[in-house]
Amino acid sequence: MIFTDKIEAKDFPKMPQEYQDLLVRVMRIQADCEIGGPHLYVNSWMLGASNADEQWKVAKTAMEEIDHFRKMNRLLQELGFDATDRLFVSKPDRYVDAFRGDMPTWADWAVFGFLIDRVGQYQLDEFVNCSYLPLARQLPPYDSKIIEEEKGHVQYGTLKAAELCRTEQGRDQVQSAVNKWFIIGLDMFGKSESFRDERYIEWGLKRRTNGEARKQYMAEVVPLIQKLGLAVPDPTVGRKFF
Repeated sequence: MIFTDKIEAKDFPKMPQEYQDLLVRVMRIQADCEIGGPHLYVNSWMLGASNADEQWKVAKTAMEEIDHFRKMNRLLQELGFDATDRLFVSKPDRYVDAFRGDMPTWADWAVFGFLIDRVGQYQLDEFVNCSYLPLARQLPPYDSKIIEEEKGHVQYGTLKAAELCRTEQGRDQVQSAVNKWFIIGLDMFGKSESFRDERYIEWGLKRRTNGEARKQYMAEVVPLIQKLGLAVPDPTVGRKFF
């Protein structure tokens, strides 16, 4: 049976320990993901992009992601927890593989927006109308700002990837980036068969299993990759989670 009550911060201490642990865990991971992106690309691309417009877009994206971290961390602090330490951890210590690597090319930046920020949107969609009201209020139908900003990151990454694909060299770079980030993006959803996954759903903190979300993501992005004239990487190669 799925838990359908709506919980305010004042109700949190009254909730079973499992609910408390799951909520804090998922918000802490989300906070880490929000700040993990800027740690990947700011040093290389905020002043390394080819023109002022591109540099501005990198800076704006980083600003929005840092603000998303601030909002998530405020929710944690309201419950007596804090993710401020995630501001300063090294990339190998990030919770999710997507934020542990490097972004050596502009094509990586574009495809990161195209594919990885799209995963981020899927993750945020899980919290829409969730049982913890302070978190639900950050998202539609209460507030559309975070989701709209994430959609903007996805749209911009998709546009940049398409622009690069207009030349042979650019297409090769985008294909290489897709080969890397597509697999990483699939793994971001987590294990398809997960006991904790089911508990999130039963407590009303998520709406889909990891496997369901990943399947929907693939149904969306595979045609988009093909539309760019690119090969879709084999989703079973290099995967940790199935």
